[in-house]
Amino acid sequence: MINKEDIQNQVIQAVETVKRANPMAGSITNTVTINFVANAQLAVGGSAAMVYLPDEGEFLAKVGGATYINVGTLLPVYEQTLPHIAKVLHDTGKPWVLDPVAIGIGSLRTQLLRQFREYKPSIIRGNASEIIALAGLWGLDGGTDVSNVRGVDSTDSVNASKAAAVSLAKWTGGAVAVSGKTDLITDGSIIAFSHGGSHFMEKITGSGCSLGGVAAVYATAASPFIAALTATAVYNLVGARAENKVEGPGSFQIQFLDELYKATATDIANNPFEIEEV
Repeated sequence: MINKEDIQNQVIQAVETVKRANPMAGSITNTVTINFVANAQLAVGGSAAMVYLPDEGEFLAKVGGATYINVGTLLPVYEQTLPHIAKVLHDTGKPWVLDPVAIGIGSLRTQLLRQFREYKPSIIRGNASEIIALAGLWGLDGGTDVSNVRGVDSTDSVNASKAAAVSLAKWTGGAVAVSGKTDLITDGSIIAFSHGGSHFMEKITGSGCSLGGVAAVYATAASPFIAALTATAVYNLVGARAENKVEGPGSFQIQFLDELYKATATDIANNPFEIEEV
């Protein structure tokens, strides 16, 4: 029997631990959204550090509590940096979050994402099409060919990604978070459906990328499933709150960070969600 109250208590503990401990979660992330990712990590109580180079990434992987890797805008040096850091994280048992942005575009991106299979990220976060494509690239149930993905846009429903998300979570032993109108989070044995958010989140750059960075912050203080659920819950909570106070996407982005900073552990834990067994 799934105890929803126990899950909520774990969410509260994760939020309170992060606010108290100010944990480091380094990022190698999308250059389009790097500023928003860092600001979101700071707003929830974490400490941010953005790097590009292999030696700097290795240093952060070893001294930080968790690491976020986003393949959104690849630089040539990432061919060395990303597999090296993923291996260090795997070998040292440090949690890390993978965002397979724009999977299917270009041979380098495909090569890097294929290599990540053996390094088993703790949390995988993406839209439905990205999750389905990653499962396909890794030869797992529920996946399809990466050529079906259209850049960063999802052409599949969250519900259609359920089998792929479950198989990815089972393979990694971690969690998968699928973003959509209703978000799906799974550890392979249970699935949570989280509600809220704002239509403005589709009108700004960085809502998904920064969610991955915030998930890495919470991964320093909780299991992959609780970390992914907590990050998703706070985004759904504060997205809705911010929308009620603004008239457009520019002011939304600013208000969103303010609400992210102000959100309490109890409010985050009580953001609406349902749980079902796989």
